[in-house]
Amino acid sequence: MAAITVASSLLSSKPSTSILSPPIHSSTSSFLSLNRLPSSLSLRSLSLNRLPSSLSPRPSLRRAIDPIRASASSATTVAEPGGLKVTVVPTKPVEGQKTGTSGLRKKVKVFTQENYLANWIQALFNSLAPEDYKGGLLVLGGDGRYFNREAAHIIIKIAAGNGVGKILVGRDGIMSTPAVSAVIRKQKANGGFIMSASHNPGGPENDWGIKFNYSSGQPAPESITDKIYGNTLSTVFDFNLIKDLLRSDFRFIFDAMHAVTGAYANPIFVKRLGADPGSIINAVPSEDFGQGHPDPNLTYAKELVDIMYGENAPDFGAASDGDGDRNMILGKGFFVTPSDSVAIIAANAQAAIPYFKNGPKGLARSMPTSGALDLVADKLNLPFFEVPTGWKFFGNLMDAGKLSICGEESFGTGSDHIREKDGIWAVLAWLSIIAYRNKDKKVAEKLISVEDVVKEHWATYGRNFFSRYDYEECESEGANKMVDYLRDLISKSKSGDKYGSYTLQFADDFMYTDPVDGSVASKQGVRFVFTDGSRIIFRLSGTGSAGATIRIYIEQFEPDVSKHDMDAQEALKPLIDVALSVSKLKDFAGREKPTVIT
Repeated sequence: MAAITVASSLLSSKPSTSILSPPIHSSTSSFLSLNRLPSSLSLRSLSLNRLPSSLSPRPSLRRAIDPIRASASSATTVAEPGGLKVTVVPTKPVEGQKTGTSGLRKKVKVFTQENYLANWIQALFNSLAPEDYKGGLLVLGGDGRYFNREAAHIIIKIAAGNGVGKILVGRDGIMSTPAVSAVIRKQKANGGFIMSASHNPGGPENDWGIKFNYSSGQPAPESITDKIYGNTLSTVFDFNLIKDLLRSDFRFIFDAMHAVTGAYANPIFVKRLGADPGSIINAVPSEDFGQGHPDPNLTYAKELVDIMYGENAPDFGAASDGDGDRNMILGKGFFVTPSDSVAIIAANAQAAIPYFKNGPKGLARSMPTSGALDLVADKLNLPFFEVPTGWKFFGNLMDAGKLSICGEESFGTGSDHIREKDGIWAVLAWLSIIAYRNKDKKVAEKLISVEDVVKEHWATYGRNFFSRYDYEECESEGANKMVDYLRDLISKSKSGDKYGSYTLQFADDFMYTDPVDGSVASKQGVRFVFTDGSRIIFRLSGTGSAGATIRIYIEQFEPDVSKHDMDAQEALKPLIDVALSVSKLKDFAGREKPTVIT
């Protein structure tokens, strides 16, 4: 029978927690230890007496988060080392806890079922070697969403019961995903828990999630998810150059989407870089993200999009998601696709960003991301890697010194300064590029805009027209049948087959062999690649919490500058029609239209 090991009281100073102020991206940041876990941690009352009231669990959820109370008759005390009462609680396996590309995500109501989260946390410790956590240091933070404070109690108790020595906790439990990665590396921690469902909506009826990052700060590798010190940004960017840009007639706006980056935006953009305080909107983190969907895209970041496409729009707009690891970049009436964004950052990094003054070591993208980055790597003669979706696949390449800049079409961009994608980093990278391109401009002289930078890049490298269609919360059975159908189709396909006006070069189910450790990830997305370089890709997303999200990726390369101003949907329509016809999506999923188009 499975069991959970928990600590029910602390009579000594070990293990302990320290509360961290939200660390800003600066070498001068101090991780302020406010208080230590007291000697009176009662499992029944869940009393962490000197932790902030914002981390106190709700009375209505106390039973759901108390494994001993739920199984009191069969709990067994196994040890009391140094006054720490360790209890083993019998439990039962739970279906549906397969960890996806970004951890485990479900509805809050699922996580509040008896021992649901506790089982996953214990399973994680069972999957780790004891030397990876016994007496060690872990980090705990999240995006402030509903159920985080209750979950923090579960994690702390089970970590204590399994022999963890100390836990660093974000103030009020809030710490962005890239910040957790940075703290792990700076404090040389054994790893860390991130309580977030990323860009998914929050609240009692919505989503919650958990994932574990390793000592390098990167997400758990495939081998572990199947079984269940760092450079700071003040050394990365020229803050004085960005200050000069933000203090001129350049107008800037950042939308924190009522999520975790609200805790960082004011210290970084306003206090450090001199932006107008009014340039930060939706800056107060909320458990339900202001009843919004904290996903920085053209659909869910509607307030920002309306501002940037309205009259008298600012010069630069950006948004980040629930846990701060994604980003969206906008110019005045102009959207920068994530695929173009990472390519443009890479193309300008050596000149505009001090961290890359000697040039990037290598570039990488997820397989569905457009080939714009490939063209930059080829022109700059840099090593290039195409990996499956999931940031963990970039981590090995970074640790091996093979990779500096990487990105995903799902609004994730980052570098080897940490082992996570980083929304704030991407915004600062873009501000650095704009600042560098305008550093010799005089006051009142017309500035080089976001749109100018993008179109100059297209003129040099060509434009990769790209779009993604998301069909959210589809019935899993129909979605899986569609993928099975496509896999059968590609098994029978051959080079030269015609799909409308397109001629097939090859079709496969993407498989990746890690060049560092030789590990293999299979069935990572069905691809149809045509002789003109166009691609259609089909995947089921691992980031949703209910049903299945079907994603279709459509890409077509266009070298002709005279066609670069075409609307992407217009340019891609023939290929989109082929994708919908080939997949029989309407028949399998019953969907007429996508939920989101990016």
